[in-house]
Amino acid sequence: MCGCGDNGVRWRSIFKLLTIAAPAWAHVVSMSSGELRIDGPLADYELRMPMVEIAHMANPETILNYIHFDGGHRRFAKCAEEDGTYVCKAAYEFENLVPERLGVECTYFAVTVPNHVHWLHAVRGANSDQEVFDGAFPRSELRFRPPSRIETLAREFGLGFVRAAMNWIGLLFLLGLAMAAPRAVAPIACFLIGEAGAILIGPRIPWPLAPRFLEAAMALTVAYLAVEILMVADAKHLSWIVAVLGLFHGLSIAGFPAPYMVGARVLQIAVFVVLGLGALRVSTVWRRGIAWGLLMAGLGGFAWQVLR
Repeated sequence: MCGCGDNGVRWRSIFKLLTIAAPAWAHVVSMSSGELRIDGPLADYELRMPMVEIAHMANPETILNYIHFDGGHRRFAKCAEEDGTYVCKAAYEFENLVPERLGVECTYFAVTVPNHVHWLHAVRGANSDQEVFDGAFPRSELRFRPPSRIETLAREFGLGFVRAAMNWIGLLFLLGLAMAAPRAVAPIACFLIGEAGAILIGPRIPWPLAPRFLEAAMALTVAYLAVEILMVADAKHLSWIVAVLGLFHGLSIAGFPAPYMVGARVLQIAVFVVLGLGALRVSTVWRRGIAWGLLMAGLGGFAWQVLR
């Protein structure tokens, strides 16, 4: 269990630390959806994206230039705003019948925000598939055959594993946690519980959370953890602290399928174990030096998100 004791001063400190990230609220959660319907050599594609994501574009209709279907030629396109959503409908033609495996490249993140995510659902006859595209995975393959459950789980697990490995803020947090309590299991367990709690809390938040806000808040969690290391906090105290901080890390991926999250958790546990073993051999002087480095990295990451 997470040793979450009463400490009003600490809770107020965390609240103040995280709420000052409010100026970074510049975008709603950066996500769009698309549907591709294939009929022989023809296909219809519909994109739905929040207007706020493309408000800065001089020619928003060019957004369709950032998605490509292998072998497909766009012969018609029409875009318009519908109740705050930018809707584009396009028709594609292929030289031959669309194969069972269709390569797709989507780089919407290049003209929206770097962490934009596009969910694409595709249908061909009785078969369908869906893929997720972002800066980490701009290209993928749609498979128009019923995938086995093992294939689906393995693919989504692998994407979650790689996504966690590319999350530098999350890795810095794990480094700080290993430096703070390398021998303790409770803090990392509470951190993972806090992340999982975001799955339940995220859909109930009444206002949209900006990606920059979440990234700024996560950077501040690294800075706060560094302060705890410098204050030589004990494992019991850290347990409830990181459970709260874990919520902000979990909100960044709360909308992804369960296998994604499982893959990310496996990577996090493996990284913590490795870092924890290494931390056992680190002297107090080096531990404090690493804490100062984490503090500067966390504050620098926060400043970057606010000022950029």
